[in-house]
Amino acid sequence: MIDRSTIERILNAAQIVEVIQEFVPLRRRGVNYLGLCPFHNEKTPSFTVSPAREIFKCFGCGKAGNVVNFIMEHEHLSYPEALKFLAKKYHIEVVERELSQEEIEKQNERESLLVVTAYASRQFSENLFNSDEGQSVGLSYFRERGFRHDTLKKFETGYSFEKRDAFSRKALADGHRKDFLVKTGLSIEHEDRIFDRFSGRIIFPIHSLSGQVLGFGGRILKSEARAAKYLNSPESEIYHKSRILYGIYQARRTIIKEDKCYLVEGYTDVMALHEANVENVVASSGTSLTREQVRLIKRFTPNITMLYDGDPAGIKASLRGTDLILEEGMNVRIVLLPENEDPDSFSKKSSNEEFLNYLNENETDFIRFKINLLLEDAAGDPVKKANLIRDIVRSIAVIPESITRTIYIKECSTVMEVPEEVLYHEVNKIRQQRSFRDRNKYPGPEDLPVPPPVITKKVKQEVTTYISEKEIIRLLLKFGSHEFERIIRKEDGREEVTTVADYIVREIVSDELTFDEVIFGSIFEEFRFASEQGIFLEDRIFIKNEDPDISMLSADILAESHQLSRIWVSKHTYVETEDMKLRDIVPDAVLKFKGDKIKVRLQELMEELREAVSSDDMERIPELLKRDQALKAALGIISKQLGNRILL
Repeated sequence: MIDRSTIERILNAAQIVEVIQEFVPLRRRGVNYLGLCPFHNEKTPSFTVSPAREIFKCFGCGKAGNVVNFIMEHEHLSYPEALKFLAKKYHIEVVERELSQEEIEKQNERESLLVVTAYASRQFSENLFNSDEGQSVGLSYFRERGFRHDTLKKFETGYSFEKRDAFSRKALADGHRKDFLVKTGLSIEHEDRIFDRFSGRIIFPIHSLSGQVLGFGGRILKSEARAAKYLNSPESEIYHKSRILYGIYQARRTIIKEDKCYLVEGYTDVMALHEANVENVVASSGTSLTREQVRLIKRFTPNITMLYDGDPAGIKASLRGTDLILEEGMNVRIVLLPENEDPDSFSKKSSNEEFLNYLNENETDFIRFKINLLLEDAAGDPVKKANLIRDIVRSIAVIPESITRTIYIKECSTVMEVPEEVLYHEVNKIRQQRSFRDRNKYPGPEDLPVPPPVITKKVKQEVTTYISEKEIIRLLLKFGSHEFERIIRKEDGREEVTTVADYIVREIVSDELTFDEVIFGSIFEEFRFASEQGIFLEDRIFIKNEDPDISMLSADILAESHQLSRIWVSKHTYVETEDMKLRDIVPDAVLKFKGDKIKVRLQELMEELREAVSSDDMERIPELLKRDQALKAALGIISKQLGNRILL
């Protein structure tokens, strides 16, 4: 946990225009800055950055917040990760909460392992570009494959010398500990000797989302029957191959921009597609696709296109991962390349435009892919056709979203000439079987303690207080410190000033009213405490709040939706602004808030009356009717105070 003083230093140092300009071209308009929103496609700029308020707001898609919220949204980071991102930019040391000795040791070990992998990546890169062996063996291989120098640098490719202990000895000489070299899998210890795991191989560093080197993949260049062609780092404290994808660091922004991710098999496939200007691509690094990898992609887009070789092995590989992707509620499409081609080779035989056109024109949804793939083999054989249908039905059954399942069932029915009701029956049967199996993973009802019955009120949500609650919070945030009224006290003649916040807090607290929306309630409590202590709250307290929900809501409310025309201002035209009418606006908002609370309570009372009548509880009915009459009378008074306007 990052301590409060460090958070304040980060927020004070981070200049919102400076940070956002690294991601979005901005141009000045008056006191604010304007640009195209990075969160949705637009042609006319509606993304506004206010350096004075230190907030951003898009009036197209509605996203708003402070500088930390922007980094969270744009880079898909958590709140602490976004703070660390900004701390690194502004060279601020992050001090986190005091850790236990065990936590400290584990964290230190993790940091030490990352230091070792970063060192190894630099060393391998140095070997590739600046050594005779690296240039003659490693670099010549990449050049023969047609890879450009900038691509090799982009992916930080490298080379490990053929001498079995060259890297390990160099690392030890440079002060790195042997146990960390072994734990990262860079070195292998055997009978008091240490060897390099990747000797004689070209190296592909595997990066985290933030660009840290977690592990490596190595390809051997000599033909050795006993040696594996590709070798990956073993599992470690920092590297879990099932949770990371090769190329995700280089691809994440383009994936978001294109709202699609291409999935390939190998390291060079990823690099080749980047050279073909297809940068939204990742690889599973030769391992079977895992649920964690699918969820990692899902953080950036729900759309995956699997791109595989046009041979039997590639076809089988494409089939293995589809159900896993569908089960996560994602959209999966497949592109099969021509026979004997892989993404690397095929992309180099075509121009970039031709290659991209091929991908777009040959994308197929998983049903048509399976049908086209297997129908020819099943032609004329009803048993094989039935098995094909069952295979497709099993895939449809894993889709969590019912509308998507319905669409696929209709498509399957049309293509396979099978009645929809038959497919619905089969899909529902499979889902019921899965549900039964899932239930039986856990203890049966007889094995669990029986909780006491909970009687809940079945109140229809016909009335909502959300709008009136939000209006109260809007007035507090925008005008809380403004003067509401000035009174001369009779007893001592002293002048007493009441702010908008004082008035609102007094009115709501005196009637013992609360907020249904938690976030509104949290903001109100801050104002209530400040009012009781006689202090003013600046809007920055909420804009820079540690709770991202509060900071985003505050920024959204405080962002000006429109500005007064310069022409009107230059002509000195009198315009009555909202802050000039606070004596009318604020009481009306408070009365509307109270009226909505009364209507909710009346609705609850009506339900209680129904329950009392149905249970023949005659003693309770008069009391409930009395409360109902009192609340209706109060609602009538509020209506009159509002000028006999109907409370909606």
